[in-house]
Amino acid sequence: MTTPEQPSLIRLARENGDECPDPSPLDLGARVRDLRKSRGWTLEQAARQAGLARSTLSKIENGQMSPTYEALKKLAVGLEISVPQLFTAPKAAQVSGRMAVTKTGEGAAYATTTYEHELLAGALTKKTMLPYRARVRARSFDEFDGWVRHDGEEFLYVLTGAIRLITEFYEPVEMKRGDSAYYDASMGHNVISTSAEDATILWVTSLV
Repeated sequence: MTTPEQPSLIRLARENGDECPDPSPLDLGARVRDLRKSRGWTLEQAARQAGLARSTLSKIENGQMSPTYEALKKLAVGLEISVPQLFTAPKAAQVSGRMAVTKTGEGAAYATTTYEHELLAGALTKKTMLPYRARVRARSFDEFDGWVRHDGEEFLYVLTGAIRLITEFYEPVEMKRGDSAYYDASMGHNVISTSAEDATILWVTSLV
């Protein structure tokens, strides 16, 4: 969240990661089979759970028939998932074990005329979230060159002092230590300090 003249933390974070490859088409039959086996069910048990004939479920798993929407709903209910999850590739079973600890004052610093940012967890690449601590220097909306806006969603938590969260579609909100907000970051937004001292806030921005 910076003025346009400054490098954007959001852009810098996105440039750090590689582009995700296009996903391969999902094999519904294999997906259903994997879901069934992950529960330790036989064809008979899964068919009974879903209220389908064993032969129907077998044909679905083997790609010999395309299930109707009603059959998909029964499958989802029987497997205790939603219909969209039938078409969602499973997450990798391997635990990455990634972790990064940032001690106070050790985060990478990015200063602008309106904010002083301290990037947290900077050692990790390909993050899906960008966490950073910010000291809010601005005292007026006029100090910004228009609205700040970018892709993703954003979470804000006030650490010290008091701020005013100004957004494009809502009335300004006065916030103090311990208050938080979650909002669509593509909506214009700016934050100013309203306390005597510069306020500090924790920001977490989605990168996907």
